[in-house]
Amino acid sequence: MFIGDDASYSETERRLENEHFNSVVRAFKNYRLHALTALAKRRRDLAGVSGENHALLDAMLRPKIDATEQCVLQNAAVIGALIEGHGADEDVANGARKAHAVSETDMDKVKSTLRQFARDWSEEGRNERRTTYEPMIAELEARFAHLSVEDRGRVKVLVPGAGLGRLAFDIVKRGFSCQGNEFSMFMLLGSHFILNRSKHPKQFTIHPWIHSFSNHLNADSQLCRIQIPDVAISDIAGRAEFSMVAGDFLEVYGSPEHEGAWDAIVTSFFIDTAKNPLDYIDTIRKALKPGGAWINMGPLLYHWEGMERETSIELTLEELKSIVVAKGFVLENERMVRTTYASNFAGMLKYVYDCAFFCAIKT
Repeated sequence: MFIGDDASYSETERRLENEHFNSVVRAFKNYRLHALTALAKRRRDLAGVSGENHALLDAMLRPKIDATEQCVLQNAAVIGALIEGHGADEDVANGARKAHAVSETDMDKVKSTLRQFARDWSEEGRNERRTTYEPMIAELEARFAHLSVEDRGRVKVLVPGAGLGRLAFDIVKRGFSCQGNEFSMFMLLGSHFILNRSKHPKQFTIHPWIHSFSNHLNADSQLCRIQIPDVAISDIAGRAEFSMVAGDFLEVYGSPEHEGAWDAIVTSFFIDTAKNPLDYIDTIRKALKPGGAWINMGPLLYHWEGMERETSIELTLEELKSIVVAKGFVLENERMVRTTYASNFAGMLKYVYDCAFFCAIKT
């Protein structure tokens, strides 16, 4: 299901990509040690409480910390399966392996991947998918309602920022041909794991909410087990073409071979990942066929805002839509959709987004 897009890479680019890939694999490999080290600190903090308060807290917290440790080991086992066959190339000197530091940012991405599994591939994540993915899929089906289910396979749909691949999977399940595109190697390894290595529903058990002890109603909301995937990946076998492409959206789909190649482009929580949203809009328009549909759902939480050494252009929704029109689109079916994103379904803290939904038709 995966296609590389690196035929034109220079030797330097290949080397840098290989180094980055190895750093991502090392981050996954470091999960167990990192998480157990955090639990060791919690045990020390608990031991430092004196007197009767220690006895009270110890009886309450020690069993939970012990249970959390077992959850870490369960997560580590799944992560081990995820990176199996993707061993990072380690530098070896005189037969000894050199140590490689793993950044906190990369470890946060490993933990985020676990939360994304819950959002995209569990029964518990169904409500978030219903509020975000289903309106886009319904719009896609309405745009091609004149086609029979059998003829939908001729419709080419692109999903940039595909993440762990669930939206693209569901589009293929409805009969459309679909290609997902993703830049993050954490997401690419995760989607490859689910789409190519899961054999049956609920094959893997993870505990995505154990890494923070804040904002839990009870221990169950923190330790809850999530089983993935919630569907059989084989359900889409033989329905339509499905692929995932690694690479930067602007570089891959701004190339001549993709010009006017796509019937529809579906973006979910994607536009605000751009350093300059106009670059995304231009590439989307170039890649669509005349009359093609760009279906969007998402907030405007600009990922590069405030980074001193990075370009970041931030637009209001009104400004964004005016530019979409100026670039040669007609906006239809505009509305706001309220939804959470990768939230602990039973927790006390949920970030809620008022997402912009629209369908933009290329004129």
